[in-house]
Amino acid sequence: MNASDMRAVQVVEAKAPFVVTRLPVPEPGPGQVRVRVRACGICGGENLTRLGLLGVRLPRVPGHEIAGTVDAVGAGVGAWAVGERVGVGWHGGSCFVCDTCRTGDFVNCAERRIVGLHYDGGYAEYLVAPQDTLARIPDAFSFEEAGPMMCAGVTSFNALRHCGARPGDTVAVQGVGGIGHLAVQFADKMGFRTVAIGLGPESEAVARRLGADEYLDSTEGSAGEALARLGGAAAVISTAVNSPAQADLVQGLAPNGRLVVIGADHNSLAVSPDLLVFGRREIAGWYSGHAKDSEEAMAFAALKGVRPMIETRPLEEAEEAFQGLGKAEFRAVLTV
Repeated sequence: MNASDMRAVQVVEAKAPFVVTRLPVPEPGPGQVRVRVRACGICGGENLTRLGLLGVRLPRVPGHEIAGTVDAVGAGVGAWAVGERVGVGWHGGSCFVCDTCRTGDFVNCAERRIVGLHYDGGYAEYLVAPQDTLARIPDAFSFEEAGPMMCAGVTSFNALRHCGARPGDTVAVQGVGGIGHLAVQFADKMGFRTVAIGLGPESEAVARRLGADEYLDSTEGSAGEALARLGGAAAVISTAVNSPAQADLVQGLAPNGRLVVIGADHNSLAVSPDLLVFGRREIAGWYSGHAKDSEEAMAFAALKGVRPMIETRPLEEAEEAFQGLGKAEFRAVLTV
């Protein structure tokens, strides 16, 4: 074993299982930071790497729910010091010069990169990332808790704070899984009348424990119709990757309500335009967030007591943990 080597997990070929290996410890270049990874959450987004999509070049180390400490900094890095607790999420860097970056919309950068797809991610002992992708982790969070906040946490937090609802409004969260269980907590702490929509009666107890005021079982019939009977929602945050179920929820929107899709199965939504025209309802999407968004999500969560429910596994069990997606209560996290 070489001291300059590290343990890592790679996607070596498309549609094949993860491979446990050893790689050289990367060196940070100008404007980059090397992070000693302590924990990395497992997300369905890793499937893009496994399938060889979105321009990924294999072999590649996946993982974008990263928590660790600054281990080394490259030339020109002044904002980060060795030993600081930091996270790195889905958004892997912006060009800062395209039209969207010049308006401050860094997440929609024309040249944006994704951690674990366009460069190596957190299924390893170390990674190197641009300094603008780092988010400071509050002391209230363990590394294992902070990892999922870098994707599931920031995505649900961002979608809710931009959904247009106000405190006291009814907001529904479809799905009480890896993202949804955080969205329910955030919605409750933001002061919304929170309606959780799950699959089966067994999810009701945990949904209410997380802060849901109402629970709808989508196996009992149309969740959209049931939501309408509750008076309709100002916003629905859809974390479930099921286009027909998402389309059904549009009828559960109150006038001027908005369906915000953050989980997608890549199929079309079949929605009657009458539901949109009569009532001025909207369908929108929300995409992740940049490092400052992640800091704000964690700061709010630390202040209000929002935490991911996690199950930890060692790095070498990445394949088994990935195959168990949707079965862990509720977010699997690799410890490094």
